[in-house]
Amino acid sequence: MALEQLGTPQDPAFGLDTFGDRGSDTVGRVVSHADALRQVVEEAVLADRLGLAYFGVGEHHRDDFAISSPDVVLAAIAGRTERIRLGTSVTVLSSDDPVRVFERFSTLDALSGGRAEVTLGRGSFSESFPLFGYRLEDYEVLFAEKLDLFAHLLREGPVTWEGTTRLPLTGQRAYPPTESGRLPTWVGVGGTPQSVVRAAKYAMPLVLAVIGGSPAQFAPLVDLYHRALGEYGHETLPISMHSPGHVAETDALAVEEHFEYHAEQFTQIGRERGWPPFTRIAYNQMLSREGSLFVGSPETVAQKIAWAMRTLKLSRFQMKYTVGRQPNTARMSSIRLYAEEVVPRVRELLSS
Repeated sequence: MALEQLGTPQDPAFGLDTFGDRGSDTVGRVVSHADALRQVVEEAVLADRLGLAYFGVGEHHRDDFAISSPDVVLAAIAGRTERIRLGTSVTVLSSDDPVRVFERFSTLDALSGGRAEVTLGRGSFSESFPLFGYRLEDYEVLFAEKLDLFAHLLREGPVTWEGTTRLPLTGQRAYPPTESGRLPTWVGVGGTPQSVVRAAKYAMPLVLAVIGGSPAQFAPLVDLYHRALGEYGHETLPISMHSPGHVAETDALAVEEHFEYHAEQFTQIGRERGWPPFTRIAYNQMLSREGSLFVGSPETVAQKIAWAMRTLKLSRFQMKYTVGRQPNTARMSSIRLYAEEVVPRVRELLSS
């Protein structure tokens, strides 16, 4: 598959991400996991119809997020879409089996006509480790070894590999192979230099998870990635960015439709981790011109995305468009505005 299909700084791609957040219905009740999953499929169908390039679903194993099996959700979406690329944000490789991950996504690639991708990462939550029988103290070695094995599997030939976290492979193959000969595989990073260098080592495109601070803070990591690619003898590869956002007709309406749910979700997560409650002051900082929240009118969001893409030399932008109990109606409206008004305006700004 040509890397240009993933986007370039000269011709960027635009997509959406979701964790299957369980929104609320018309009377404010949190929807069931089943309803949340069905809503994700409808949201992806809309994104495809509106011409967006990518739709990503994140793996979690928590009550507040519905997606625990991204490949199954993406297979359902593949059957109802035609053009949009389908991937993850992220697949928690540390607590999964690399062979099974490859086989699931190469199967998705076949069923979708070559539209599958996978983004590998550690994840921002740790529930999957005890759930699948892994020890958190093995956090680093699990990801390092499993990513190495996955890189071997991407060659789509017989694999001979040995590590400390599983029995070795001796000439075995994973099936089915992809028709293109290569499953597009990104590495998701949250700001760790070692992860950036590791992605460059394996010649895997990079997804920057910018969920706090400023995108500009990631510029040194982008420079490090490009230097590491050169040192390993690899060509320039795409860089994408995943950030939360919401689009409405006006800045005020966008904040009204977003803040309550964002604050509620981050306060809950903070309670689990011993952080203080999320405040409006913190929200406003994230909302600032160089903050990590892409919330506002189409013009406000477009200006901010264009700035971030120039600053980090991005090939793709992925807006995480769902948050907590936010209703599906607000999400669908945001998707429409993002596709119909934000994306064309960003392209216009980048070309000027």
